[in-house]
Amino acid sequence: MNNPIEMIQPDAETQARFEKIAQGLKKRHAASRRLKTYGIMAIVTAISFLAILLTTIISNGYTAIQQTELQIALTIPAEKLQNDNGTIDPVKARKFNWNGLIKKAFRAEFPDVTAMLDQRALVEILSKNAGYDLRRQIEAKGSIPIGETKLWIKTSDDVDMLMKGRLDRNLHESQRRLSDQQIGWIDNLVADDRIRLVFNDTFFTAADSREPESAGVLGATVGSAMALFVTVLLALPLAVMAAVYLEYFAPPGRVTDFIEVNINNLAAVPSIVFGLLGLAVFLGFFGMPRSAPLVGGMVLALMTLPTIIIATRASIRAVPTSIRDAALGLGASRMQAAIDHVLPLAAPGILTGTIIGIAQALGETAPLIMIGMVAFIVDVPATLTDPATALPVQIYIWSDSAERAFYERSSLAIMVLLTFLITMNISAVLLRRKFEKKW
Repeated sequence: MNNPIEMIQPDAETQARFEKIAQGLKKRHAASRRLKTYGIMAIVTAISFLAILLTTIISNGYTAIQQTELQIALTIPAEKLQNDNGTIDPVKARKFNWNGLIKKAFRAEFPDVTAMLDQRALVEILSKNAGYDLRRQIEAKGSIPIGETKLWIKTSDDVDMLMKGRLDRNLHESQRRLSDQQIGWIDNLVADDRIRLVFNDTFFTAADSREPESAGVLGATVGSAMALFVTVLLALPLAVMAAVYLEYFAPPGRVTDFIEVNINNLAAVPSIVFGLLGLAVFLGFFGMPRSAPLVGGMVLALMTLPTIIIATRASIRAVPTSIRDAALGLGASRMQAAIDHVLPLAAPGILTGTIIGIAQALGETAPLIMIGMVAFIVDVPATLTDPATALPVQIYIWSDSAERAFYERSSLAIMVLLTFLITMNISAVLLRRKFEKKW
């Protein structure tokens, strides 16, 4: 006997409805697959661009970790540099013609080079700051070597580029900065094992210089650190107090709404506007020193203040209202409830927002350029009012230079800056995961 259920057949109208529903489901599933595909494509595209960016920066900058040096035999006249007790006299050492000593010794190693132009081309192999570097070496050792001594001296940036393979020797002589004669001298020095590549510690221990082989990021790094110190010192307490006031004490009304709208708008204002504000107010009206980390930190504090306020308000709102109500119910004042109970629980979010805001400030260039931190500074700043530059500004200056070696060093400086930024963002994520509470 046949099953009655199997004998039931849908009519034409019901069958058409079923087919329409099936077609609709098919379209929805296809749209879902397309959306998923588009999302994957977007992520792959973003990762590809990031990989291209990092690959370009690393490939251009990793060679700056090394510096080319040349060995020269020197006889340093100790009698012209020492005091009566045999120690180095700093005044005499600074007045002594170190460059002349090096050039004379280097020319003596090439007796066949007699023409004036050829001798000039010969000494161009050496760094223009070779004398300064030699004096620093002697002062660091604290003693002057007796007799002829073989010392390693930095070469020029063009020789450095040639040794690193970034200068094509196959180009015509008119299209490169080193002549065929100079390349021949360099090849002879390489054959004699008198040229080497060593770790470029100068890049991390020196400030800026007109010569790429003597330039470093220490001055810019210290300047950035000082400016960020001022930024945190000013922005964090002001942002927390403003957020607490707006959340718990500000009366609802047009004035409060106006303040909140403007805080949100200020977070989207271009950074150069804050630079113009600092130029007009801090430098023009108050007469504060130009190129100082103090002024740079104040400008960056104005720029990051809205970001930290918004993050702090979001963190305060994330704390359950029952905690504040319980504190008020036990007799605490509104200020005590906010300071002693709500803020400690909102601290992870506040800290995360602060770190992200500071990381944004670390990478800013435009506002610092407006207040004069684009100046050429050869000394490491010692106080907040000393002339200084910042790491992003240093990168901007080097990338705008004509020397190929500065472009190489700017890429390495970008790697240093990215390391700081990535470290700060990872720290923010780890701190949030460690201290945040689930409600």
